[in-house]
Amino acid sequence: MNGKNREEVKVGALVDIVLKKDQRTGKLTRGHVKRILTNSRTHPHGIKVMLVEGDAVGRVQGIVEEAGK
Repeated sequence: MNGKNREEVKVGALVDIVLKKDQRTGKLTRGHVKRILTNSRTHPHGIKVMLVEGDAVGRVQGIVEEAGK
């Protein structure tokens, strides 16, 4: 799961995101999804989410662990 389809991203899932400030370097930040911010079904750069950890906001690059597992 690559995080480009909204239906794959669930609240509580452990994901890797790229923050706006890290887009040039591609540095990933790992955390649990608090809110899904993208309304469209898909997005070519990843679904935008807010993480529980530090309220970080970025685009999902990969799903590490699905919610509830």
